[in-house]
Amino acid sequence: MGVVRNQSIKNSISFYIGMAIGALNTIVIYPNTFNDSPEHLGLLQVILAYSLVLSTFTTLGIPKTLMKFFPEIKQKGQLYFFALIVPLLGFLLTSLVYFSFKENIFQLMGTDSLLRENFFYIILLVFFIGFYDVLTSISRSFLSAATPIFINEVFLKIYSMSVLLLHWFDYLDFSTFLKIYLLGYILKFLILFSIQFFSKRLQFEFSFNNLKLKELITFGIYVLVGSTAVVIVARVDMIMIENLLDLEQVAYYTVAFFIGNAIMVPAKSINAISIPLIAKAWADQDIKKIHLIYSKSSINQLLIGGVFFLCIWVNIDHVFDLLPKKFSSGKWVVFYIGLAQLFNISTGVNGAIITNTKYYRFDLYTSVLLAIVTVIANLLLIPRFGIDGAAMATAISIFLFNLTRLIVVKYKLNIHPFSVKTIHTVVTFILFYFFLIYIFDFIFFSELPFFNIFIKSCITLGLFIPLLFFLKLSPDITSFINELINKFINKKNNIDNY
Repeated sequence: MGVVRNQSIKNSISFYIGMAIGALNTIVIYPNTFNDSPEHLGLLQVILAYSLVLSTFTTLGIPKTLMKFFPEIKQKGQLYFFALIVPLLGFLLTSLVYFSFKENIFQLMGTDSLLRENFFYIILLVFFIGFYDVLTSISRSFLSAATPIFINEVFLKIYSMSVLLLHWFDYLDFSTFLKIYLLGYILKFLILFSIQFFSKRLQFEFSFNNLKLKELITFGIYVLVGSTAVVIVARVDMIMIENLLDLEQVAYYTVAFFIGNAIMVPAKSINAISIPLIAKAWADQDIKKIHLIYSKSSINQLLIGGVFFLCIWVNIDHVFDLLPKKFSSGKWVVFYIGLAQLFNISTGVNGAIITNTKYYRFDLYTSVLLAIVTVIANLLLIPRFGIDGAAMATAISIFLFNLTRLIVVKYKLNIHPFSVKTIHTVVTFILFYFFLIYIFDFIFFSELPFFNIFIKSCITLGLFIPLLFFLKLSPDITSFINELINKFINKKNNIDNY
């Protein structure tokens, strides 16, 4: 677990820096930059949504296939060659379908005219996002998840911020802005490719002779359908809001969704390094290790995500005070998405366990179920409740999806991530929230939203961290706090002795 914790801490630093930059972008820069033309923000988000969905399809399950089989395949060069050829074929097939039936696709989907004019960028992004995911899997297979995460979470967001500011202050018109903004996704691919190349991890052997192609392709097909379904669920709300409402509503939903989705940060960092460890543990048939990773990921993610959710919700009105008035319709989107993602991360690395064991077929079944439920729920709820309906649909889908995966892992491996401490944690959060609401009634807050957010967050963290340490709900977090305290004491003693 030392590797998990050390890599998770490094990953978390990148995620938290990226989240801070992303928060500044989403809450301040995006709304103000596109205040006069929110449909442009909606267009940008829909382009990225389509690109992520299609890139997941074109890679044909290779990123997860590579990580699963990496520990057991000795001929790495052949595996890398396989991981290069398959996504390339997937991209060429997708491009052929698009250019052959472009007008039919637009007509069938009822695509907005602004999106039609810029749809070509989606095809371009599909290639670079897809192959970036392949390179990320290679890096993770070497237990080096921090590099691609830093590029994606820190470099890309700083780059995006810079381009946004240039557009905000009218140095770039929208057409030029869009081109330069999307260039960031090409640059991040080139950076990661260079790092992997000079680290000598991309040594290709132009042969498949020693690969079990049938096994690789079978696994890839199952993962492909499952992964595509998951990404569809993650992005279909924006796509369907564009189809059922308009691009402006996509812009309002995007901002609120980001705020609620912020609690996923700790889960991303832990999942990034847990996946190859679970693959290796399964190869060694070490179910106890898988259970240990499962249970620790659950309680750690619940605690960290829970305190993030508290900080967001106690400040929700102040957060929306920072936004232009037209963006303030997403308060309950934040609540539904935040609560759903809190349940999601509390179930631990159930998806990684299913994908990296012989029960990977269930990843397909649960993901397809999720996609169907999500599409139906969006069709029913968006026309009735608008962007709140999209958030409700996502929340319902996430709950059913993770509940199903919990049942699968329990039934097949006889393990689950929960303990008595899970109940203690949930009760602690509920009581602590009402305690915060009570004490905030006695505190005078200014009319400055940033100041109020800072004070409320400091109070929340300042009270919760000692409580967490006292209750010892997580051995890993308690140990980490102890290490920080000891380092601080030793440093102070050294200064005093000096």
